[in-house]
Amino acid sequence: MKLRDQYLKIVEWSEEDLCYVGSIPGWIGACCHGEEEQKVYRELCQILDEWIELYQQDGKPLPRATAGKS
Repeated sequence: MKLRDQYLKIVEWSEEDLCYVGSIPGWIGACCHGEEEQKVYRELCQILDEWIELYQQDGKPLPRATAGKS
């Protein structure tokens, strides 16, 4: 399991922007967008991996996991 699997990733349609928007609730706000849902999801996962790596390099604790919460 990858660390990113511990975080809820949301890709949703934005009527305002007329495209899909990706975010990580409680950590990374709207950070990527595009016309194809799958591409936005892949980009969101890449961004999350980069944030995790940066936090680890800086010795910062990662935010609490959000995946699987209701």
